[in-house]
Amino acid sequence: MKYYNLGNTDLKVSKLCFGALTIGPLQTNLPVEVGSKVIEHAVNLGVNFIDTAELYDTYEYIKKALRNTQKDLIVATKSYSYNRELMAKSLEKARKELDKDVIDIFLLHEQESILTVKGHWDAVEYLMDSKAKGIVKAIGLSTHTIKGVEAAIQFPELEIIHPIVNYQGLGILDGDINEMLALLKKAKEMGKGIYGMKPIGGGNLIGDVNKALTWAFSRPELDAVAVGMQSFSEVNINIALLVGKNPDYEDLLTVKKKRRTLHIEKYCEGCGQCIDKCFQNALQLSNGQVQVNNEKCLFCGYCGAACPNFAIKII
Repeated sequence: MKYYNLGNTDLKVSKLCFGALTIGPLQTNLPVEVGSKVIEHAVNLGVNFIDTAELYDTYEYIKKALRNTQKDLIVATKSYSYNRELMAKSLEKARKELDKDVIDIFLLHEQESILTVKGHWDAVEYLMDSKAKGIVKAIGLSTHTIKGVEAAIQFPELEIIHPIVNYQGLGILDGDINEMLALLKKAKEMGKGIYGMKPIGGGNLIGDVNKALTWAFSRPELDAVAVGMQSFSEVNINIALLVGKNPDYEDLLTVKKKRRTLHIEKYCEGCGQCIDKCFQNALQLSNGQVQVNNEKCLFCGYCGAACPNFAIKII
């Protein structure tokens, strides 16, 4: 495993961060006993960094893994809380449900611009107070936008940035990957800690996963890369690619055999752009949202690339 300091913080994290969204109820909904074992497997192979969020409802998985491994893991979580009262509840929920007195990293979830950060500043101040008390070690934001990264650069209080970064720029709502990388380079030079999300484009780059992950792991702008993992085999493959080895054939076969699902998020706006890109006629509008016919879907990822809100994922 490779380890790097997260910006100017004293948090030394594994380059591979365990993305906990995919094991939880929003996606594969693994039993806690099963999902926690996947985390433990990653930890036993050197992963010490886990990314989650209040929305993901995966604290129970992480708590079990923390107890079973007895290791001091670095956990980052996020919340949409926008004032002191709500953020206080979110922070206490995280501490209680993770059974962790100190939250290593707490982020404002999906910030869009300087305006949204300013609108959430009451919550930021609460996190700053909590950091002063030793309850939180570092604070920052996650974002799907270039303007969100610009916002983090503007505020020295925001030490950590968690942006979308993949070689095609899928999911970046207001620009392309070159614009994102240029801004992240500036942020890194300022000492911001940066760990990327969605290196496989929400599963839409699964057909070229080796290229996607190798590219993300090699980016000098990123201290770490959060990758959603659902099985021992996925953990093994990701670590092999990180350290420049060929993944085990049996692991590749196991992952290839896994039945994939095209997942449409509830926030789909029904714009229909994905339908125009589906050459298999596997998508249709129903009650204002896109529905998928999995018997026709080939999981090519063209629909996900066309979605302006990154509401389509292959899991």
